[in-house]
Amino acid sequence: MESSRPLRIVRDVTAVTVVGIFMFPIFWWALTSIKPISAIFDKDRVNFFDFTPTFINYGVTLFGQSRSQLAIDQGIGMGVGGAEAYDSRQSIMESVIVSLGATAITMAVAVFAAYAISRMMFRGRSHYLNWVLGQRFMPPIAILVPLVTIYKTAGLRDTDNLYMGYFGLMMIYALMNLPIAVLLMKSFLDDVPKDVDEAAMIDGATRFQTFRKVVLPMVKGGIAASAVLVFIFSWTEFLLSLFLTTEIRTVPVKIQTFVTSTGNEWGFIAALGTAAIIPSFVFILLVQKNLVRGLTLGSLKE
Repeated sequence: MESSRPLRIVRDVTAVTVVGIFMFPIFWWALTSIKPISAIFDKDRVNFFDFTPTFINYGVTLFGQSRSQLAIDQGIGMGVGGAEAYDSRQSIMESVIVSLGATAITMAVAVFAAYAISRMMFRGRSHYLNWVLGQRFMPPIAILVPLVTIYKTAGLRDTDNLYMGYFGLMMIYALMNLPIAVLLMKSFLDDVPKDVDEAAMIDGATRFQTFRKVVLPMVKGGIAASAVLVFIFSWTEFLLSLFLTTEIRTVPVKIQTFVTSTGNEWGFIAALGTAAIIPSFVFILLVQKNLVRGLTLGSLKE
């Protein structure tokens, strides 16, 4: 039954209002990133658009420009660090390496695990699925102290070996994101009829050949959507990276260093934070249909 026009208007206005409320902090973040310091720290009023935009905050954080240029253009910020303290190119590269590595590890395990759960019936299957999902509910801080001890004993800290530090961070991110990746991939694989597998095996294909050559190409969109979600979770993770690494500084940890004892460099924080959000938005837009489909299929099927 089609809803009445007034009801549709109320629904649309409510939807736009809710979206606006959630999007406003991102808008303010982006606006702050192009404000001069005088507009950011204007104690007399909240400055929305009455300022001359500047991109020096991006220049310092993303391109390593000297803070002397900032001093010439608009005055030094509240912090006392030199240019190298705010140059975030190394942190961006480290975040890319760790996030891509964690995504690759997670998806390599998730596609096989999800296929097994989707196709094979075994005792306690539903309880196992609940257990997998339950792992995602556990907050990382609950295992932080023993995890730091384990990593130090196993030599997975970057202070002992830089490469092992990268590997250790990738592994814990993969472990953290594996439950959601498995359940998301299972929803896509459930959408592929089992008759497809049976037909391929009747024609002489093995189980692995059926999986690799028949089923996997049919869920490429699901793999991309799951990989994007895992990448975003790894890209934005803060707590584990802060405590498990010292020399490796991912973007969220790097942003935290802009909070100094003499004040907060809000311009630099907003610039790096806004730049870090952009990849997430782009990837989500590319796979949004598959992502929404995968997240809703599980609620419609067993």
